[in-house]
Amino acid sequence: MTLTTQFYTILSMIAMGSYLGAALDTYQFFLNRPKRAGWIVFINDVLFWALQALLFFYVLFYVNEGELRLYAFLAILCGFAAYQSLFKTVYMRLLKMIINMIVLTYGFVVRLIQLLIVKPVLLVSRLLVMILLFVYKSLLALLKITWKIVWAPIRWIGMIIWRMMPKNVKSFLHSSFKYVEGFYKKIKNTKQRIKAWIDYFKKKEDK
Repeated sequence: MTLTTQFYTILSMIAMGSYLGAALDTYQFFLNRPKRAGWIVFINDVLFWALQALLFFYVLFYVNEGELRLYAFLAILCGFAAYQSLFKTVYMRLLKMIINMIVLTYGFVVRLIQLLIVKPVLLVSRLLVMILLFVYKSLLALLKITWKIVWAPIRWIGMIIWRMMPKNVKSFLHSSFKYVEGFYKKIKNTKQRIKAWIDYFKKKEDK
């Protein structure tokens, strides 16, 4: 390994140590460990450290083809210590500021969507429903009035025709109506008896 490669390895490991400090603080900030269940914390910790190990190995492989020396660990510790002493406070303030900006932007976008899209759509929908109800009620009232206007002369003409009919025709129509009414009642009674028999046999089978 040449001196240039060793130098690049030390610089990259110092940078990765600083990155590890920032990543760890970011992870702890979003995880909110006291409010999480133990098994969720355990799974997240395993995934986090596995990801960091893979990332470190990738950087090391890119810089010096994966050769791991003692000074690489020392460089990582130096980078982590430098982050903790110099950059942690600034980074956490910047992280909180970015999160607050994202939250405020999200709330603004949601309110803007509600104001420009959701509320107009709801207003138009309600207006359409009111118009349809008004048209339906108007048509219904118009049909009732039309029916009354049309039915009155029909009824009047029917009464005149009925009065003008001979008595024997009236008697025939009256008896025919009675016959049809009686026949309908017989059919209805027969259906009720058949239904009663079916229910009776069903109860027997259930027993």
